[in-house]
Amino acid sequence: MNRKVQAAFAAAGLSLVLAGCSTVGDSEDGAAEASEPTTSGAAGGLAAEDMTMVTVVKVQGIGWFDRMSQGVDSFAERTGVDARQEGGDDNSAEKQIAIVQDLIAQQPTAITVVPNDPASLSSVLKQAQDQGIIVVSHEASGIENVDINIEAFDNASYGEDIMTNLAQCMAEEGEYVQFVGGLTAKTHMEWVGAAHDLQTESFAGMTRVEEPIESTDNEAVAYDRAREILAKYPNIKGFQGSAGNDVPGIARAIEEAGLEDEVCVMGTSIPSQSQKYLETGSIDKIFFWDPALAGEAQLEIAMTLAQGGTIEEGTDLGIEGYESLRLLEGTENVYVGDAAVAADAAKASEYDF
Repeated sequence: MNRKVQAAFAAAGLSLVLAGCSTVGDSEDGAAEASEPTTSGAAGGLAAEDMTMVTVVKVQGIGWFDRMSQGVDSFAERTGVDARQEGGDDNSAEKQIAIVQDLIAQQPTAITVVPNDPASLSSVLKQAQDQGIIVVSHEASGIENVDINIEAFDNASYGEDIMTNLAQCMAEEGEYVQFVGGLTAKTHMEWVGAAHDLQTESFAGMTRVEEPIESTDNEAVAYDRAREILAKYPNIKGFQGSAGNDVPGIARAIEEAGLEDEVCVMGTSIPSQSQKYLETGSIDKIFFWDPALAGEAQLEIAMTLAQGGTIEEGTDLGIEGYESLRLLEGTENVYVGDAAVAADAAKASEYDF
């Protein structure tokens, strides 16, 4: 019996981590900590039809952000706000900065952004705020010069969930490696950092053989890097991916090497990109949140602020997974939802994106 089948039997009886698996923002006694409402000094009381909002994503033309664009379009249709999505043709921080600079001259009501490099983008976002433009970010907890940063869940819990599942698959022993879209991708580094911390504390039989490897959120690059790892570490037993294109690229290398039953592959991806590999066993489980709903959540926050409202502990955005926001402990403007999903092949087949 191969290692992964043994691990599957060992994990029998454990339920799949479902949407809303993370518990975030709680005080030490388990009760949600109260927060002061967060307000914006930007224009208040605007009607939806008088608003223009632009969502700037890491890169256009990949599955993850194609799905987010659907959420932007849905928000526009539902609310009457003139909303659209823009992004570069690669994950360059410089291209994102240039896009935001161009948008500032257009004076939209709000810019929502998923940063490639939060630190690099901070200065231009300050310019936007100085012009009275509302700024909302996603996947960028701790970024400066935004009104609100919204996360689908607590990043540490998400990374720990991935590691817990990877450890079960690996029977808690063997070598593994982690991929990130970029070393400046804050959320990716938080996920792999929390996962590695949990591994060193709880799964002593496992060993991370390299520092996180950059894929530039490119499936072909992830494939090439995975092939290099397989050649360099013939006993490798696990891969964790962070960018949406990491896991499919890794899985392709695993499948070509005929290692579906020997190597565990898990990480962030969407069902449409991963289903065929989940069905062959080249991917064991994916973790995700719906980018469309995340796109809508960013815009809903921006509209609330533009109409003079507040975002506070317990705010209900009226969007699945974001019905009761929580302030991330130790922050003033980072709010998290409860929108995480973990899926094997059967669970992933329930989603149409």
